[in-house]
Amino acid sequence: MDSFISTEDPLPIFLLLAELNTSSATVMLAIVVTMCALLFLSALVSGSEVAFFSLTYQQRMECKTGVDKTNKKVAELLENPKKLLATMLIVNNLFNITFVTLSTYLTWQITGSKDPKGIVIAIVTAGITFLIVFFGEVVPKVYANQQGLKLAQQTVYLLDFFNKLMSPLSFVLLKMGDLIDNRIKKKGYTLSVEQLNTALEITTGNDATEEEKEILKGIVNFGTFSVKQIMKTRIDISAIDIETNFHDLIQQINQTGYSRMPVFRDTIDKIEGILYIKDLLVHLDENQDFKWQNLLRDTYFVPENKKIDSLLKDFQLKHVHIAIVVDEYGGTSGLVTLEDIIEEVIGDINDEFDEVALDFSRTEDNGFLFEGKVLLNDFCKALDVPLDTFDEVKGDNESLGGLLLELSGALPAENDKLAYQNFSFEILEVNKRRITKVKVKIENDVLYEGGIDLDK
Repeated sequence: MDSFISTEDPLPIFLLLAELNTSSATVMLAIVVTMCALLFLSALVSGSEVAFFSLTYQQRMECKTGVDKTNKKVAELLENPKKLLATMLIVNNLFNITFVTLSTYLTWQITGSKDPKGIVIAIVTAGITFLIVFFGEVVPKVYANQQGLKLAQQTVYLLDFFNKLMSPLSFVLLKMGDLIDNRIKKKGYTLSVEQLNTALEITTGNDATEEEKEILKGIVNFGTFSVKQIMKTRIDISAIDIETNFHDLIQQINQTGYSRMPVFRDTIDKIEGILYIKDLLVHLDENQDFKWQNLLRDTYFVPENKKIDSLLKDFQLKHVHIAIVVDEYGGTSGLVTLEDIIEEVIGDINDEFDEVALDFSRTEDNGFLFEGKVLLNDFCKALDVPLDTFDEVKGDNESLGGLLLELSGALPAENDKLAYQNFSFEILEVNKRRITKVKVKIENDVLYEGGIDLDK
């Protein structure tokens, strides 16, 4: 009988194999067994890729500090993650290429031709693709997501063997990768904050708590905030007149509870220095004529548009915790502290002297009551809306009252109503110079254009 079988023969594959001579059948059986082994090894490597690189920080530390030899080997391989990943990719591709080569040879043997018909090629290609993708990639990676550490422990010695065997080739690939990486760095690339936030949402998933996600978002957005967005405005600054006597000074300090206070002459626009309360501790027994003004420290002034990441570096270099924010004319615009900067990452910090109070309150009709002085940044956080919601209409203003002044074009009267998008604002209290209290409602069904008066 001819060693090759014609493709015209309609018999099923198992009958065709039965007609082969013993030698051909043995070779083909060996090829099938080898292909199964290759597919299994490919699955192990693919799964281990997810298993090793999805281990949490705590799991890696447990492997590194534990006494189990297998766990220590896992930690050892992860000490050089680039080399490990390169080994995994090399080995996995070698397994898959060999699998495809053997399947091609097997197809030639079964069809009796090295130029099979198109339908045969299509069937074989679809079958091989399904086997490699489903059994060699999808199934092991799904398992690895559930049993990451267990699979890492099961495959660690196999990967250690390949890691040593493929060292020369992985070394070459890593050097080439470094070369490409360096060229990309020279050309430069940027990611927008929005893209980083999207990536953060995708990668954190359900493994991170809401608090952890908020901290990560704070880090991502950290470089976008200006001093003006987080500062305490000038009307909220507790400052000391330089002409105050020592007795009145101590009373004022006791009332405010601050550890550092700016000192001004005549008006808040003329800051003479910063008084550190700890400098007064050794002078508490002095009479009211004590010249406490000699204890003032130099003031650090910063512009409104300075980014808070840059300000943080300045605080570190200058060893200060407080800065006076000035506007374009040199007048005092506000005050910012190290605590204000840190709160943008980890959230509000309240010490034992702080009064814990709500930034806003709910009304019976599902509205919210806000102070007009609240910063837009804090307003958006309180309502859990994007921080850039009002960027298009706020102008140079950073407070809720300033936003409403921008929308109305003039100082509104009490009970006036304004709206922007799906936010409706009702002015509850206003004095001669500013808006003091606002009622806010979020309309879920109707979106309003900026600045429309709801009464019209």
